[in-house]
Amino acid sequence: MNILVIGSGGREHALAWVLARSPQATQIFVAPGNGGTVWPAGNGRGPAQNIPYKADDTAGLLTFAQANEIGLTVVGPEQPLAEGIVDAFQAAGLTIFGPTRAAAQLEASKAFAKQFMARHGLPTAKYASFEDAAAAEAYLNDWQGPVVVKASGLAAGKGVIVCDDAAQARPAVRQMLVEGAFGAAGQTVLLEEWLTGPELSLMAFCDGRTVRLMPPARDHKRVFDHDAGPNTGGMGAFAPVPELTAAEIAAMGQLTLQAAVDGMAADGVPYIGVLYAGLMLTPEGPKLLEYNCRFGDPETQVVLPLLASDLVEVMLACCQGRLAELAVSWRDGACATVVMAAPGYPGSYPTGAPIQGLDTVAPMDDLIVFQAGTARQAGQIVTAGGRVLAVSGLGETVEAAVHQAYDGVAQIQFADAHYRRDIGGIRDYAEVK
Repeated sequence: MNILVIGSGGREHALAWVLARSPQATQIFVAPGNGGTVWPAGNGRGPAQNIPYKADDTAGLLTFAQANEIGLTVVGPEQPLAEGIVDAFQAAGLTIFGPTRAAAQLEASKAFAKQFMARHGLPTAKYASFEDAAAAEAYLNDWQGPVVVKASGLAAGKGVIVCDDAAQARPAVRQMLVEGAFGAAGQTVLLEEWLTGPELSLMAFCDGRTVRLMPPARDHKRVFDHDAGPNTGGMGAFAPVPELTAAEIAAMGQLTLQAAVDGMAADGVPYIGVLYAGLMLTPEGPKLLEYNCRFGDPETQVVLPLLASDLVEVMLACCQGRLAELAVSWRDGACATVVMAAPGYPGSYPTGAPIQGLDTVAPMDDLIVFQAGTARQAGQIVTAGGRVLAVSGLGETVEAAVHQAYDGVAQIQFADAHYRRDIGGIRDYAEVK
């Protein structure tokens, strides 16, 4: 069948790469894609090509899908989901993997998600939501200790400010509710208890009733080594998380993902697609930081390379409500990814720098380079975004996978490339040039 992947990042490259190895895949289209989402058939994969439709062009994408006999559409980013692309495709009788607009509120509105968690008794931080700055500041008068100020809506991963105390939180509240720093996303603000502990990303395939867990992952959000500097979309990740047992992972999945799917079904809003639980492993037990209504990035680049099952078949089973009949299997070992970013990211950054070394790493065993902020210019791959590449290595252990990823990074160059040298927490890779 013909398959359409919507999006342009490293996550979408990984999705297209794994979908293309399915025997059911005839042609992969990526909208709009990037410099890496184009390849001919071969090496056990179907061909892929980019098409010039933006991810939020629902009408154009729908017309393309109808004209090109698309048998499965896969949505990468959250914005099209929040805007109802799944509803539009379903109304036209097309198979699309992802939650409806109503179900995507779990990510599109943090206020909705927190109310949902409270209503269904899901473990999360203490919080309050406000649309009025004066009311929020009055609430802070009685707040003791650190507080997290969050824009309720989609803010491209930037609408979270961690404050040491109420005094720091007040200007953050005014920034969102009075100054409109995050636009419509910040018209409702959440004040949340600050949780401590290691974070965990746990994703699952869902068909509205059944949940199939993916291996847990851990990402590194800060831009500099040793978790210093501002938050980013993610500077690297690894999976699985070695310190967790299978029983602990299953229990967390039941507590946070299966319970959420059960709660959405009880509310009359079946959840179909990938559900992502961002968790904090606190001394009191795991607590939910957030839900995302799609694959994480860069978590996808370390989880999907471990998938042994046919991803097309898994997604079709979700769309058709028969996931309970399917055993989803995973390969042994681990995967780690190192993000190579443009200088200045997550602030302003240059584009158009030629990237060298991609042909060198292409034949390396157990190494995949997923392109994100790239474009093709006159036959050359150049930088075109903040997070440019996700260099993913496979190995028997997380440490071996991290070594493999850094071996790949060492072969790739572009002007003033920035990456962390401590992904996986294994060691400081200061010798990587």
